Amino acid sequence: MVRSLVIGGNGFLGGPLVDALVGRGHDVTVFDRFRSPRNFDTRDATILAGDFFDRSDLAAAVRGQDLVFHFLSTTAPATSENDPSLDLRTNVGQTVELLGLCADAEIERFYFASTGGAIYGDQGLERYRETDPALPRSPYAIGKLTIEHYLRYFRVKRGLDAVSLRISNPYGPGQHPGRRQGLIPIALANIAAGDAIVRYGDGSMVRDYLYIDDAIEMIARIVAGDPAHSVYNIGSGVGHTVSEVLDAIARVVGQPLDVAPRPVPSTFVETVVLETARYRSEFGAPPTTPLERGIASTWEQLGRR
Repeated sequence: MVRSLVIGGNGFLGGPLVDALVGRGHDVTVFDRFRSPRNFDTRDATILAGDFFDRSDLAAAVRGQDLVFHFLSTTAPATSENDPSLDLRTNVGQTVELLGLCADAEIERFYFASTGGAIYGDQGLERYRETDPALPRSPYAIGKLTIEHYLRYFRVKRGLDAVSLRISNPYGPGQHPGRRQGLIPIALANIAAGDAIVRYGDGSMVRDYLYIDDAIEMIARIVAGDPAHSVYNIGSGVGHTVSEVLDAIARVVGQPLDVAPRPVPSTFVETVVLETARYRSEFGAPPTTPLERGIASTWEQLGRR
């Protein structure tokens, strides 16, 4: 049985990943602070409450594991904008510690939840491939890319096998709007609270929105297979404008939206859609949940909270 550690296993992406790994026969340990209700359903995982910034906690968690999934982030795009060095002081520095511990423990493979939605910057391409330059414009994305460089370093220096998962713009049930990340959860939460939805720009910005179940299925296929590359785009390959997303939300909630336009922040990019040809060539066609159906599931879950 494969022993898998999910760091950040109680988060939006980590929780469903825990369920998926247990469902595929892994012996899963969930490492998180557990300051919020569980975001996974299984009762067959080992719960390990710990502090990501405590080296001894991390060392104990990593010991004896085959696979380590680093799905924890202490910042979001909005928080990193307010403190540009925060990612370096927290995520990057402690991830380097984690990588060293994983190399010491001789784990089989390390999976890192990177960003596909922000790492490429704004190069005017129709779709972004893994081989395109990474030109991040925000501290959050710069931090993710820096960690990817450290993955390469530990691969060369210590022989640590690592895979970076460049995830587009995931959304779905379990996403916390309080993190100020993601148009869909924030918009739905604002509607539920009777507040206006902030729209940056004229609504023409394009993003690759990926439903949470589809994201986890794509990742699970990589884990079950034998990845030939160290970087994969995880996305739908389909772009939607902000206006299209808001129109879909209006149809789902059955009411017109109160939209408050705001200037576009300088670090935002205009268009990001991920090319998933590399993934498809190795693991088959990715699942695709239609945008409106995914929004409806998210809205339904929000109503049950």
